[in-house]
Amino acid sequence: MPSVPYRPEPLHLQEPIGLQTPWTRDFHDLSFEWRRLFSEMLGTFLLVLVAAGAPVVDARSHGQVPLDAQVVAPALMVIAVIYFMGTVSGAHLNPAVSLSFALRGNFPWRRVPGYVAAQLCGSLLAAGFLRATFGDVGNLGATTPGAGTSAWTTVLVELVLTAGLVSVILGTASGARNVGANAALAVGGYIALAGLWAAPVTGASMNPARSLGPAIVGGHWTDGWAYVVGPLAGGIVAVGCAWILRGAPSRAASAAAQGALVDDGPPASR
Repeated sequence: MPSVPYRPEPLHLQEPIGLQTPWTRDFHDLSFEWRRLFSEMLGTFLLVLVAAGAPVVDARSHGQVPLDAQVVAPALMVIAVIYFMGTVSGAHLNPAVSLSFALRGNFPWRRVPGYVAAQLCGSLLAAGFLRATFGDVGNLGATTPGAGTSAWTTVLVELVLTAGLVSVILGTASGARNVGANAALAVGGYIALAGLWAAPVTGASMNPARSLGPAIVGGHWTDGWAYVVGPLAGGIVAVGCAWILRGAPSRAASAAAQGALVDDGPPASR
């Protein structure tokens, strides 16, 4: 009997790994979209609270939070957020990441606006909390170019930094929680490493939501456009690199981008 060649389902019809249990809520069930959006808002709130809060507290405490602590703190927060909510929304926390996942074919375009809106909302809430708690000090943690750094230099640096970050994210995305500890540590480690050398130059934002919240709430708009253009362009570059390195997107990467809503156990009635 002749063998029948294997023909995989189109990517958009494949059920992501991690969604294949009797008690799993399908990512395509819109009735749970509010949970994913809340997850993105909460995760981005926590990220910006730490990333912008570190320089705010440093200014308020007269230099008690050194630069190395300021760049490591958000990296540690990203690791924590991936652990506790990666299986809900995919823990994008960044419009550049959501855009890149969609361009890569791992994430539905129709969900990108909601994710980006939730991320921006979380950033605005974090910046508002910082202002209400500590006042408008330390530029409210806004990312601004360092002394002697032009807007176009900021765009180029943020582009390269974000291309590296998104490459790490796309490269480690192979499950609903990415690859668990490995992905969380890889992404957090990259954020810390990028910040350790680039924070004095651009603030090493790599995230339009992280930059826009403090800029809007605090009114610190110094070359703010560069922190949108640079990261978004970097994400596009990373998607191109992913196609060169790995070819077509994988089913597992779609699961990582989409997360999974999985019950802790079967309902009592079953």
